[in-house]
Amino acid sequence: MIFLVAAGFLNSADRQLISLMKPLLQADLGWSDYTYGQMASVFQMAAAFGLIGAGWFVDRVGLRTAFPIGVGAWSLAAMAHGLVHTVGQFTGVRIWLGATEAIGTPATIKAIATFFPPSGRAVALGAMNVYGSIGAMLVPIMVPALALAFGWRATFLIAGGLGSIWLLAWMLTSGWIMRPVAEEVEAPVAPGNEGGMRAVLADRATWAVAGGKVFSDQMYWFLVFWMPDLLRREFGLGLSGVGLPLAIIAGVSALGSLTGGYVSSRLLARGMAPTLARRLTMLGCAAAALALPAVLLTPNIWIAVPLLALVMAAHQGFSVNLFALTTDITRLPRVATTIGVAAFCGNLSGMVVLQGSGWMLENNYGYAPLLGFLAVSYLIALGWIQVWLPRGRAASAT
Repeated sequence: MIFLVAAGFLNSADRQLISLMKPLLQADLGWSDYTYGQMASVFQMAAAFGLIGAGWFVDRVGLRTAFPIGVGAWSLAAMAHGLVHTVGQFTGVRIWLGATEAIGTPATIKAIATFFPPSGRAVALGAMNVYGSIGAMLVPIMVPALALAFGWRATFLIAGGLGSIWLLAWMLTSGWIMRPVAEEVEAPVAPGNEGGMRAVLADRATWAVAGGKVFSDQMYWFLVFWMPDLLRREFGLGLSGVGLPLAIIAGVSALGSLTGGYVSSRLLARGMAPTLARRLTMLGCAAAALALPAVLLTPNIWIAVPLLALVMAAHQGFSVNLFALTTDITRLPRVATTIGVAAFCGNLSGMVVLQGSGWMLENNYGYAPLLGFLAVSYLIALGWIQVWLPRGRAASAT
């Protein structure tokens, strides 16, 4: 569990660097808002296509091999950002980072499905997000300080270099070198069995989760890449001024993960069917997300911060239960592949929103249309899931 949390933190930190250092990167490399939107979109595209292979890879070779390969590859990609000098080179390393970070989500969900019963999965996912968010609270504070003190290049090198510490700890404590992969708790999927891509694509459950990711992931990616800019534009904050608000938002969002997992687990404990417990909890989260446009109605940053925190908490609660729902309706040998396909679809939708955000801001449409659409996206996601969810599908972890 410690390694999963640490890997999640590294994944999130490397992803946040570009948004937190956006003013420095724009000044040094001559970017416009549209160019920044393109960078975010390219990352999304690479992550999306990487997810298809990542989920299959995790199911095929197992967690013990897949995780260190993924962490090592994305850490090198993060460090490479500090060595580039042109927009083209930066685009190349963003593609590298996006493709390699893709392994994090399917590997994590596979681990939760493997080691926890259905009644404990949402809580485990929520708890893991809480631990990861503690680290995420530190990133918005530490990164601007590092960037102002040492420059954006050194900051990328430092952040990426943390991955080598994770790898060393993994090899020393997990027995990855000393014991063969065949001794893992979960057995890798053999070629041609039910974990194959064909079986995954033929399953209605895959498309139920995929549609949920399409409409719910848009909010997450928009806020990850554009929230610092939103705070600067709407409330006049500087590079160092966004740190505390972002840290508070991250901390409160962690409570959304824990609360979302706890609520659905309590409903399960009272005898409610797993899929209904997840969907009812997701409905509450979708209702809370409707508060997003109100951020633009206040000139006070300390009113906007609680609103953004509420929305991010709602996203986390929705996401935890969507992942838990996936493990409820998907057999274990194909969990990572299903998550990979679903996350691929979610990343494609995120790519469109990120690119569209840059275009709308460049053409002076502002944030209002974007926030209005994103506020209702969770209700749309839940409606999609309701239509596509296989009827009578029993929870299974075998």
